[in-house]
Amino acid sequence: MAAALAEGTVLLDGGLSNQLEAQGCDLSDALWSARLLADGPGQIEAAHTAYVRAGAQVLITASYQASFEGFGQRGTGRAEAAGLFARSVELARRAAGAVDRDVWVAASVGPYGAVTADGAEYRGRYGLSVRELKGFHRPRIEALAAAGPDVLALETVPDTDEARALLRVAGECGVPVWLSYTVAGGRTRAGQSLEEAFGLAAGDEQVVAVGVNCCDPADVDDAARTAAAVTGKPVVVYPNSGERWGAGRRGWTGDVTFGPGRLREWQDAGARLVGGCCRVGPAAIAELAVLLAAEGTTGPGEE
Repeated sequence: MAAALAEGTVLLDGGLSNQLEAQGCDLSDALWSARLLADGPGQIEAAHTAYVRAGAQVLITASYQASFEGFGQRGTGRAEAAGLFARSVELARRAAGAVDRDVWVAASVGPYGAVTADGAEYRGRYGLSVRELKGFHRPRIEALAAAGPDVLALETVPDTDEARALLRVAGECGVPVWLSYTVAGGRTRAGQSLEEAFGLAAGDEQVVAVGVNCCDPADVDDAARTAAAVTGKPVVVYPNSGERWGAGRRGWTGDVTFGPGRLREWQDAGARLVGGCCRVGPAAIAELAVLLAAEGTTGPGEE
């Protein structure tokens, strides 16, 4: 993976939830898309397939909001829950088989705030210690790592305490990781400097990329440059559409500002993994794929 990132730009998928909703799925449950690991795995595979057919070279699993605690509240035992984590990787692998090329599977490890289902991932500072956060994330990371993904996506991380916890636990599993913060106004959502945030990964050989996701496209360029300068690692960027999520209203407002025309700016800032997050669908990923193909970009299958 590191070799491919050094040689060119690799295309991620887009937002899983918006594609599932486009397929008619109800995501109002607190488990969000993770509910479908149990109730509608075929829908998840179909959503992944839509992205791989659009040109995505990396599929991010439906485990972002999954947790043993959340599954337990639905009456799911730990053994069955572990199987659902594994299923998230298996579904992405199956979808990857829809094309005659290699596609990486990134197992999503969402933040603690995602599991609370109240928008806390956009605030951070949960009142939990690094030790407590390690205890929460360890069984999730262990279950996902055991399923054999190509990389763990430690994503939408709002603050440095959670990043420390995630990196320490992931360091025990032996699977490559990328670390991706959600940011606003040049700082983490919790208000820490990006130099401090990215610095946590600077000397960690297990971390193959650092960057940002689930943020406004306008916040990407400066954050990407900071990530590259602080760590010397390839940068991963996959912002939202530009619209903003309101947890109280449980809806999106504002204008779409995500556009393939930003690709060159992201690359110039150090991005080697690019894609979209919430509200960015297969059509936008297909446009990025066309631009990257015109550049002759190296993908996973050509590593």
